Amino acid sequence: MTLRDDRPPIREYHAWIRHTCGEAVIASRDDTLAYIEQYAEEDEALVSIRQQGQRWDTHPVSPATGAALRFLTAAIGARAVVEIGTGCGSSGIWLLRGMRPEGILTTVDVEPEYQEFARDAYQRAGFAANRSRLIHGRALDVLPRLRDAAYDMVFLDADRAEYAAYLTEALRLLRDGGIVVLNNALEAGNLNDGPLRVSDPANTAIREAGRLVREDEALVPLLLPIGAGLLAAISSR
Repeated sequence: MTLRDDRPPIREYHAWIRHTCGEAVIASRDDTLAYIEQYAEEDEALVSIRQQGQRWDTHPVSPATGAALRFLTAAIGARAVVEIGTGCGSSGIWLLRGMRPEGILTTVDVEPEYQEFARDAYQRAGFAANRSRLIHGRALDVLPRLRDAAYDMVFLDADRAEYAAYLTEALRLLRDGGIVVLNNALEAGNLNDGPLRVSDPANTAIREAGRLVREDEALVPLLLPIGAGLLAAISSR
């Protein structure tokens, strides 16, 4: 038996919620998200690094996003993680804090100054230099040089217009049982800005990456509505 689903498509979702449930639901949701961010506390080192990253416009991850990354790496006992998009180093610190003590983070970025910033951030957070490998370059040039099935997690947080291409490389790099995580996964779901936003190449690529994850039978996906959205998927190849 097929159950009827009267819900509207995603572009009408917020209007539907307001019409059927009232503005109180939206306010409650916003309060919940704010509470989630407050629950994931940052220590002094992370607060300082995130504030400096914001001044540099490196888009550091939110505390809740960072806590989720730490949780996922800890849950699988990650020893080898690839990060696409070094930024200011805040996401790298969360990843390293969840990884095994001998774990190594490989992080890729096109901006050398960001990587110098991150290198200093890792040191201030108490990590030895041999816990991270910072590679300068375009991700789609660097990733093909990394070894197949050698990594426990790949975190995508760089040029969103290339997310679908990153995903292909990430799945090659993951071991069986490894996890791919896409940041900003909810960006393409916010269609309130009209057709220009809908047709934006970054949003198109995010939606395509999401479709690939959903339709890949070798992946077990989960979309987490924290920060800008985390789409995580376990590989069972």
